[in-house]
Amino acid sequence: MYLSRVEIDVNNRAKTKDLTHLGAYHNWVEQSFPQEIAAGQRTRHLWRIDHLGGKKYLLVLSEAAPDLDQLAIYGVAGTAMTKSYDRLLDSIHEGKILQFRLTANPTYSIIKPGQKQGRVVPHITVAQQRGWLEKRAEKAGFQIVKQESVDSDDQEATLAFDIVNREWPMLHRKAGRGVRLSRVTFEGLLRVADVDDFKQTLTKGLGREKAFGMGLMTVIPEA
Repeated sequence: MYLSRVEIDVNNRAKTKDLTHLGAYHNWVEQSFPQEIAAGQRTRHLWRIDHLGGKKYLLVLSEAAPDLDQLAIYGVAGTAMTKSYDRLLDSIHEGKILQFRLTANPTYSIIKPGQKQGRVVPHITVAQQRGWLEKRAEKAGFQIVKQESVDSDDQEATLAFDIVNREWPMLHRKAGRGVRLSRVTFEGLLRVADVDDFKQTLTKGLGREKAFGMGLMTVIPEA
C-alpha cells in the first residue's frame, strides 16, 4: 500500500477552476493511475481533503503508487510525494494506542414497513455524528480511548475524540441534479482491539461514499 500527498494550489484559480465538486476530485485521483486505466483494471483508491496549517492537501491511499506528474496536475509544484504504507501496517498490534484522523460520511437507513431496502439519510447533529463513530468502532477493530479531566470534580470518563470539521460539499451525479454530502472529520485517540479488522478499516475505509473522499482513516503513534 502507498500513501501519497500533494498540496492543492488554491492560489492558482486558473489551474484549479475545475475543482468545484467531489466528482472532479474523484476524476483527479483516478487519472493519477494511468497504468490501471490502460490495463482496464481499476482498484479502489481512498482519498480525502485535509486542511492543515492554512494549506489544503489531497491525500490518497492506494495499492499501487500513483503517477506523481498526474497527481501534481492541480498541485503546488514539487509537493507531490508518495511513501510505502506497509511499514506502518506491519507495526500495528493489539493494544497499541494511536492518534487518528478520519473523514467520513455518517449516515443511517430508514426502513419503512413493506420495504426491503431503507432510505439512506445523513446524521445531522454533532451528537448523532459522534454516536455514529462510537457504534462503528468495535466492528472496525478499535476502541476510542476514554479520558478523565484532571480539572474537574466530575470523574466520569469521556471519549478522547472530537469533530474538527463539518461541511456539505457538492457531488454532481451523472443523472439528475447535484446533491450535497455530509462530510465530517474526526480526530482523537484509539486503541487497537482487533488487528485484522483494524487493518481492514485502514486499507478499505469506513462508511459510505468512499469514491468521493470519505472513509480514509490515518493514524500515527501517540506522542
